[in-house]
Amino acid sequence: MDGILDFIKANKLVKKGDVVGVGVSGGVDSMCLLHYLNSVKDILDIDVVGIHINHGIREESYDEAKFVLDKCKEMGVRVYKFTIDSNKIAKEKKVSLETGAREGRYGVFEALVKKDIVDKIALAHHMSDQAETILMHLFRGAGIKGAKGMEPIRDGIYIRPMLNISKEEILEYASLNNIEYVEDASNNDNSYSRNYMRNVVMKDILARWPNAIEAINNFSRTVCEDDDYIDANIDLNSLVVDDKVVQLPCSVFRLHSAVYSRLVFKALSIIGVKKDIERKHIEIIKDLALNLDNGKKVKLPLDVSVRKEYGFLTFENVFVEKPVLRKPNKCFSFDVENFGTVTIKRVKTDDLSNGLYFDYRKVPKDAYWRFREDGDVFEKFGGGTKKLKSIFIDKKIPLRKRDYIPVLASGNEVYVIAGVAISEKVKVEDVPTCYRVTVE
Repeated sequence: MDGILDFIKANKLVKKGDVVGVGVSGGVDSMCLLHYLNSVKDILDIDVVGIHINHGIREESYDEAKFVLDKCKEMGVRVYKFTIDSNKIAKEKKVSLETGAREGRYGVFEALVKKDIVDKIALAHHMSDQAETILMHLFRGAGIKGAKGMEPIRDGIYIRPMLNISKEEILEYASLNNIEYVEDASNNDNSYSRNYMRNVVMKDILARWPNAIEAINNFSRTVCEDDDYIDANIDLNSLVVDDKVVQLPCSVFRLHSAVYSRLVFKALSIIGVKKDIERKHIEIIKDLALNLDNGKKVKLPLDVSVRKEYGFLTFENVFVEKPVLRKPNKCFSFDVENFGTVTIKRVKTDDLSNGLYFDYRKVPKDAYWRFREDGDVFEKFGGGTKKLKSIFIDKKIPLRKRDYIPVLASGNEVYVIAGVAISEKVKVEDVPTCYRVTVE
């Protein structure tokens, strides 16, 4: 496991001061990840906590929960324990038990992040998991995005520090460090897709090609490099974004598939869809653009519709959730998806350079950082109150970006628009120190 620290640094998986919650099932992979991160927390300047989720599927789950709590106590690691009803989730959402458990688990993770209990969620996926994931994606009909496999960091929250580590290295680490763990009996149940891939398909593949896992991971890295290069050279100006919809000219579908498929994925990403779209869906969309009449539409997974309108395809997802943000007004940094890292620092007023500056003494105590809301108003620097929407229009900020710009507000009174402007009400006057806001 020697390469984990370098992998974390190279991929910028954490930053100083992060509280990293490790998803701990009690199995060897997660127990080793928890042990390792706890051993290097001072080097990385992070705090490490455990997160154990009882999925409510097996009787022995309660014994495993006790095991995890006991081991975390021995390590001196704080741990959060949760129980979810996977069967209920699966029935309500009409999905498999495996998917229901996953959705419940990630629901817990997201809640912990939204409540500022943790900053990152560390998952114990390793090279074998990556190989299995890539094959499962390919068998389901995914394209290059699926062939890339799991990312080291996703959505700025989920990190996978062990993606470059083999199962053999993990087992060796457990042995050398006397790490106890439990075996999940359900791992032998091949009715689950993941278990079938691991216990049957991969077993047969490795019997014939012993280096298959390493080869598949190398393939994934090559695909990532090529895909990133092509993405960087795609002209996104053909996308027209208007609030909750994105339009794409039908003419782009006469270009190479490498171009129009990426434009489709980008359009879907803008309206909040980042999964469950396969090659077959791209071809359905192409057929709509080139062969069907104006006014026709097709439906895609996740309640997405694509309609042909006068030479354009309009992508719409009416169920896009509005992003949520709630951060205190204090000196610290926080990451915002689709925006950047916001840093608030107290500085002396006789040394002002880059960034926006405001007098924190003038900000109401109940103010906090959030995203825009209906009714927000802002007093321009120099005087004159306007609706926040009008300020964004004046500053020529695209619609697609407005929901992701953090504002410091109390009620509907906005005092700071990160990276944009400071209200007249909190301007810096004759004071020795103030807060500086920067965005990177």
